Amino acid sequence: MKKIKNYLYFVLLSAVILLCCSCVFLMEKTGQILDGTAFTEETTALYRASAGNEDPVVLEITAVKNKDNEQSLIITIDKYPMMKLRTSYPGENGIFLFDTLEYLAGSTHGWNEFTMQLLGSGRFVPGVRASFEITEEIEHIQITKARIHRYDTRIIGDDALFALRNRYERVTKLAQWMLSLNRPKGQTINDFEKYWKPVLFPEIIFIWNKPDNWQRDGDIYLKAEDINWNTGYTERFFPEELRPVRNSGTLLRDWEEALSWIYLEYEWNNIVDLFSDTIYLTKIK
Repeated sequence: MKKIKNYLYFVLLSAVILLCCSCVFLMEKTGQILDGTAFTEETTALYRASAGNEDPVVLEITAVKNKDNEQSLIITIDKYPMMKLRTSYPGENGIFLFDTLEYLAGSTHGWNEFTMQLLGSGRFVPGVRASFEITEEIEHIQITKARIHRYDTRIIGDDALFALRNRYERVTKLAQWMLSLNRPKGQTINDFEKYWKPVLFPEIIFIWNKPDNWQRDGDIYLKAEDINWNTGYTERFFPEELRPVRNSGTLLRDWEEALSWIYLEYEWNNIVDLFSDTIYLTKIK
């Protein structure tokens, strides 16, 4: 009996160790930014402030230094944890240049990870009470690095770049159309999903949440991705450029795999508005 207990203890302990190692490995892989700098940068200063008049968010600016002593600033916003904005380190006059937007977010299907090149500038004056402002509008240029993890498949290199650049075009078109409808903005991501999912995909929503009159006599259905899409609803409600994307099931796949990316694009103007006035931050470290 004692040998059996010792054996069971050994098996249980081994399983726990293996699980812990797997969790650490997964956290490191999912938390690592594309070039690995997340584990080679040293924080030299940390600043924090609340920004926005309605439902204020916490904004942090972290000054970091890599192993080659190159310095930069990383800007994060608690409401948008999927995103980091990286800038050059400010010069003597406080001016810095926006460098990249680093995105990482997962779903039940895996995760998307990319670096987007940016244009724009701002001014940051460090101190016990630091100040931060945007002096030139932030512009998205192009995804320059990408990785995709879909179920047990890992996609890197040119294949990942091609896939995420195409997804970026679809996500941007979808967000622009959604914004043109003058619907709610400034939502949490959960409220965003709750509001928009029935609008975009009534075919997969419980009947009491479906839009009114989403079905009409004579509507034609097309099966794709194991779902019968109402092409009549697509024609009536969606712009021409999004109709094949929805009827093919690609829009649903984008939604399931990149919801936070769509949310980020939809909320981008609200993010920029946070920087419309000078922000004063307290030095934490």
